[in-house]
Amino acid sequence: MTAAALEAALRHGLAELGLSLPDGAERQLLAYLDALGRWNRVYNLTAVREPLDMLTHHLLDSLAVVVPLRRQLGLPAQPVASAQDSVPGVRVLDVGSGGGLPGVVLAMACPDLAVTCVDAVAKKAAFIGQVAATLRLPNLRGVHARVESLPGPYDVICARAFAALADFAACTRAALAPQGVWLAMKGRMPHDEIAALPATVEVFHVEHLVVPGLDAKRCLVWMRPARAESP
Repeated sequence: MTAAALEAALRHGLAELGLSLPDGAERQLLAYLDALGRWNRVYNLTAVREPLDMLTHHLLDSLAVVVPLRRQLGLPAQPVASAQDSVPGVRVLDVGSGGGLPGVVLAMACPDLAVTCVDAVAKKAAFIGQVAATLRLPNLRGVHARVESLPGPYDVICARAFAALADFAACTRAALAPQGVWLAMKGRMPHDEIAALPATVEVFHVEHLVVPGLDAKRCLVWMRPARAESP
């Protein structure tokens, strides 16, 4: 697929999502997609390899989170500043980020978020660091560590295909800010995982997503410490 066709597909997807990106973000996203494809040939960052599939399964899938995330944080629906002009005020931790999904995409789409992508695999964290440096994203950093060792506090801790909800909450609880929330990107509604959550964690919202070009179920599960446990 040509670069022009990928750019057209991205713009079509953004229109379907009703999302307007900051200046330069479309270029950054396509450059990131190209880098992900190149690194993937050597380091196996993702099982998805065709450019158009990577666009839908990775970029648009992650971009579908932007409006719900900004709504939850009380931020304007459409980010307008560039990363160079914005001062990030909300700290987001992307756990088990792999090749940077959704963290890298969120950093590009939302310059007012300070995004940390953590992964236990050094080559994946190194890739994210390279993307941040090459594409001049001061609000993005990659960290090679186990999430249990990472200090907080983070306002939002998110994960995409990382672990069961109970395990996700347990291993990141120490890094969550007092009024922070967890955001889990899931496929179908994870009824069994929700039922298995401890009493110290509550699900306060589940949101179904439609990802342009992707014929698959997607939902966001929002969680927070149960009221009795909240500081």
